[in-house]
Amino acid sequence: MSTTTTMADLPTLKGAELGTSEWVEVTQDRVNLFADATGDHQWIHVDVERAKAESPFGGPIGHGYLTLSLLIPMWSEVLTVSDATMAVNYGLNKVRFPAPVPVGSTLRLTATLKDVEEVAGGLQVTVAAVIEAEGAAKPVCIAEPVFRFYG
Repeated sequence: MSTTTTMADLPTLKGAELGTSEWVEVTQDRVNLFADATGDHQWIHVDVERAKAESPFGGPIGHGYLTLSLLIPMWSEVLTVSDATMAVNYGLNKVRFPAPVPVGSTLRLTATLKDVEEVAGGLQVTVAAVIEAEGAAKPVCIAEPVFRFYG
């Protein structure tokens, strides 16, 4: 499920669930590429054998910030503002990682429109974002991203 709307109608969706993204797999290759991009090569992420032997998670896990970064491509599946000429990631009000993301997990985003405010030339939206891992008891990321849409 996803939502397509216009700048004029976006405020009417305040409080509404916007949709749920497709599933995204967190592979070891993806984790390794993220480690290379960020310089975070902590063994619980990239040393598969050591993580299997020593980690309390039973194997390697994805970085929390990798999970957070996947919010953006998943978000693009959830909301389309058809007449926006530009959208920017304005930041985050909060973020938490309640559960680990074992390598091999599949994740998806469910987003609810928390708030809409006018800003110069556009609208600022605050989203209640929940990223879940398939079959997990708790979400792997709960965030409150803020985006700006310009028309």
